[in-house]
Amino acid sequence: MSGRKPTFLLVRKPRSLRSGPVAKQIHLEAAIMALSIEQIRRTADRVASSQGLDVVEVEYLGGSKQRVLRVFIEQNSEQRARRAEAATARRGDGAEADEEQSLLEHLVSEGIALDQLAWVTHEDCERFSRDFGTVIDVEELVPANDYTLEVSSPGLDRKLATRADYERFQASPVKVRTFTPVAGNRHWLGKLTEVRPEGIVLDMTAKKQKGGKKGPGQTVEIAFANIEKANLAPEI
Repeated sequence: MSGRKPTFLLVRKPRSLRSGPVAKQIHLEAAIMALSIEQIRRTADRVASSQGLDVVEVEYLGGSKQRVLRVFIEQNSEQRARRAEAATARRGDGAEADEEQSLLEHLVSEGIALDQLAWVTHEDCERFSRDFGTVIDVEELVPANDYTLEVSSPGLDRKLATRADYERFQASPVKVRTFTPVAGNRHWLGKLTEVRPEGIVLDMTAKKQKGGKKGPGQTVEIAFANIEKANLAPEI
């Protein structure tokens, strides 16, 4: 992962874990949390695969009373390619563009390839939520009545978290926040032009930076280890 993420305990602790040294208790909590996340992600992947979907990310957020299990999904690569091909065909048939078609054309102009969009519908989310929620409850991966399940696409401003994410969206506009300043700045907006072994390269030439000014016509290299947060940043 390229940025820091909070950690959460995904299962209730047995009473026997509430006694003993604090360090030992924390260690046990961390072990239970890691196991639960791994189990939930494997289960989500299994359900998604059966529906022609991929899981982008799984989050478990909130306190002891209001917890949210959030799953971001997208069509698998084969389905994304089919949807993109169909959309491209519509673009070339000479018909007047509707709102969705205009948005797709704008995204292409921004450098985002159509086959890299999530292509997830409300029906996809509803079907996955129903099947995944059933499995979660049957296998008791999360305490009953102790969470809310939310399923959605990663959105047009999707998070970039792994090297594979950066490689997939190379040539796309991205927004990056760093832990420590690079050239005196922690906030960068530019076109992702290169993915190197230790980091990424952004071209700020065509993008307006913070304050409304266009970039200075230069590139900046940012190390993966210094990326606190990164997202796609199409102008919509």
